Amino acid sequence: MTINHKLIWNEVKDYLLIAFGLFLYTIAFTVFLMPYQIVAGGVTGLSAIIYYATGFHLENTYIIINGILLVVALKILGWKFLMKTIFAIFTLYFMLMFAQEIIPKQENGLPFKLMGEGQDFMSMIIGCVITGIALATVFMNNGSTGGTDIIAASVNKFHPNVSLGNVLIAADFCIIGSCMFFPQFGTYLERAHKVMFGFCVMAMENYVLDYVMNARRQSVQFMIFTKKWQEIANAIGTEMNHGVTILDGHGWYTGQDMKVLCILARKNESTYIFRLIKMIDPQAFVSQSSVIGVYGEGFEEMRVKIKQQKKTDEDRIRNEQPA
Repeated sequence: MTINHKLIWNEVKDYLLIAFGLFLYTIAFTVFLMPYQIVAGGVTGLSAIIYYATGFHLENTYIIINGILLVVALKILGWKFLMKTIFAIFTLYFMLMFAQEIIPKQENGLPFKLMGEGQDFMSMIIGCVITGIALATVFMNNGSTGGTDIIAASVNKFHPNVSLGNVLIAADFCIIGSCMFFPQFGTYLERAHKVMFGFCVMAMENYVLDYVMNARRQSVQFMIFTKKWQEIANAIGTEMNHGVTILDGHGWYTGQDMKVLCILARKNESTYIFRLIKMIDPQAFVSQSSVIGVYGEGFEEMRVKIKQQKKTDEDRIRNEQPA
């Protein structure tokens, strides 16, 4: 496969997995959250609140708000950044519209309660787990559901010190808290009940989202003490295409010099590495430990901004020299 074909396939794969993630999100939202009028964050959550209070179709509010945000953000973020976001917005719009058409309705017009009456909390847990997995699938494939993500990205561009997470949390708090201003939700106590449920949704959804994304990125470090270090290093390098660092070691008890192999790998590759080691040297001594993060080629990119100095040392020296 040529480089161009590989790039095209990676792009196609991203769009397919984004669509799959949005499909999971649609199912979770319309089957588990909407029937019980459970509120959530983001533009989808705001659209749901408006729908519960006024009956205005959720998908229409969703596309209107996102359309306005897209127009505003195009000049700030550009087409390249927003292409997958635009795809996700319209895909989720049509999925929400289609799902509400095919799912049986209650007398109040909401989708039927799959979990039965009085199962609000259980339905919220199931819905949040699925929406968390769905959002993680979208984000891991370079996608975005739009809405508050666009706001966060725009704010972060002008104010790099303000993290995306803080903007998203602030936006979600405002959206969920807006339930208190809709008298259609009942008394102040009933509105407060919805707000508390909304905060539970936000916390659980974000927890699942972080868990899924971090589980995929989790890495481990191997320290391998073996007399057959060359064979093991060759096997890991050729069969797994992994780099291996060879360290010089000295045994305190034996007084002998030996080589130690140091390997950084994804956690899901651990079993295969253990299998290779055991096939070559069953007597090898192996230490495996979890690492907080691995950055560089083959792992995660270092996502930090470097402050540029106004003048380099060379510029200062050049300016100090007489003309």
